Amino acid sequence: MRARSFSHTGVTVSDFNKFVSFYADIFGCRLVGVADTPPERVRAFFGVDAELPKCKIGWLRMPGGGILEIFHFTPHELPEPVVWNRVGITHISIDVRNTQKWHDYLVKKGVDIVSEPEQSRFGHTFFFAKDCDGNLIELMDLKGRYLPLKWLGAFAGWLFRLKMYKDYYRPAA
Repeated sequence: MRARSFSHTGVTVSDFNKFVSFYADIFGCRLVGVADTPPERVRAFFGVDAELPKCKIGWLRMPGGGILEIFHFTPHELPEPVVWNRVGITHISIDVRNTQKWHDYLVKKGVDIVSEPEQSRFGHTFFFAKDCDGNLIELMDLKGRYLPLKWLGAFAGWLFRLKMYKDYYRPAA
């Protein structure tokens, strides 16, 4: 059995409309679906213990096809800051061209910038910003690596698994 592709990332948001507007305005995302969840399901499936809990679920399609599945719960819990060495998801990454132009654009839009664009030792550039709920977003320009990863990534992953990365596929002792 093999997976076909990465499907989506789920994010719980503080304000459904504000989140949709932010990602639509900044990144050109489009809302492609919305559903309201019955209180019984919110209680049973999501474990929200409240008299009449609510959950609105939406799907935002990123340019290129990635999906952000967004959950807006009533009542909702306050966010916790990202701790990089805590096990769990830390950020989402968006593929862009020209990180400096994106940085300047986001500054003009009033987006919270976390770091300045920098270049990795492999040649790609990246920086971090925060969305309207404080979630970390990495904007990355893969430069010359984009097309080889897109077209040869599956083959390279298979080859690397057999050779240079084979030790990572063994359980730790």
